[in-house]
Amino acid sequence: MLIWSKTGRAISTAIAITLFSCLFLLPLVMILMSSFSQQWNGILPSGFTFEHFVNAFRGPAWEAILSSLIIGFCASLFALFCGLWAALALRRHSAKVQKYLGIVFYLPSAIPSVSIGLGILVAFSQGYLQMNGTFWIVFSAHFVLISAFTFSNVSTGLTRISADIENVAFSLGASPWYRLCHVTLPLLMPWMISAVALSLSLSLGELGATMMLYPPGWATLPVSIFSLTDRGNIADGSALTIVLVAITLLLMMKLERVAKRLGQR
Repeated sequence: MLIWSKTGRAISTAIAITLFSCLFLLPLVMILMSSFSQQWNGILPSGFTFEHFVNAFRGPAWEAILSSLIIGFCASLFALFCGLWAALALRRHSAKVQKYLGIVFYLPSAIPSVSIGLGILVAFSQGYLQMNGTFWIVFSAHFVLISAFTFSNVSTGLTRISADIENVAFSLGASPWYRLCHVTLPLLMPWMISAVALSLSLSLGELGATMMLYPPGWATLPVSIFSLTDRGNIADGSALTIVLVAITLLLMMKLERVAKRLGQR
């Protein structure tokens, strides 16, 4: 819209297509080619095989897929519960209080994931709160990392719900619990589903904090991909990457479709 001439629009479109192809499409194509290759000694891979994808669904790789899904769903649902609770509670405070407490909720998104991983590792590796070597320490890291985004989605949804709707329910004698369950939450459901979708995608791709914390048996997909490529097994790592991308896209499409369907009601 900022470029008025046809020549300028054509040049900007060509630049955008080139950047998209070089920075996103080409790396993805290379990963896809590597996942099907038997050897890669020249410019292009030689041989074609499905063995790397077979390996992705058995043994440690399959356990990594299950670990990622379990941790992702558990952390996302708990983050949704806490983010919803916090957003509803902040509604009853003044704009100034909402501003400063909102900044507190957004702090985890401003801190590097490695720093969060180190902090959780130090805090929960001794004493009565020891969680080191368990599922809970990885769950805690993922929850901290995604909670700000869940709170943001839910807060945005609440600002778009007119207070008059709840006031009408109140004037008709509806209790606070009834208004929450039958008025507020149904109207907020599209943003809640979107929050789960965003949180789940972030959790499935998280590496920095997980690398510092994961115990045996709870290596996630990004950790397994990093371990495979670090050992020089690029083909199996590429196949797992394609699996991770496919799982993430499938879940996002399903959840966004549900959110869109709820938003149209």
